[in-house]
Amino acid sequence: MDLNRAKNRSPEDLASIWDDYPLGRGHIGLTMKAKLYRLLEQRGSDCRYFVIPLWRGSGYTTMFAQVQLPYMLFTGLEDYKVRGTQASPYFTASFYTEFAESKDLVLIRGDIVFTSKLTDEEAKWLLEITQSFYLNDVRYKLVECFNKEASDFEFNKNSITN
Repeated sequence: MDLNRAKNRSPEDLASIWDDYPLGRGHIGLTMKAKLYRLLEQRGSDCRYFVIPLWRGSGYTTMFAQVQLPYMLFTGLEDYKVRGTQASPYFTASFYTEFAESKDLVLIRGDIVFTSKLTDEEAKWLLEITQSFYLNDVRYKLVECFNKEASDFEFNKNSITN
């Protein structure tokens, strides 16, 4: 994005342009308010990891999220268990804060590393649902439990629908 041309646009125009820009298969664009990004940043530094069940056909596959803002990394939990920090991410999200102060807007670009492992829709859903767990006070209690009291952590189907 040309930052010089963009600085004269309204936040709504920038969000619309970013969200609608045709990046192509394996790439997504989203935006968020700067205030929410700051909360995500604070909570992400305190609780870096989480698991998200991703519905697939007749069951779930569990994704492992690592929050290291300005990046989020997603990989399969089974790959993470086998390879640890050497596991390749299936999907990465980058947060761009150039307009956070001036326009209260953070741009998010998602890149699917392995398009054979995730669809664009799954990647977008993973990013949105992960943000909802970090930004919603009730859901964040699960993130805290996962990071600080792992032996007490229990994820059930109601966790992602409530």
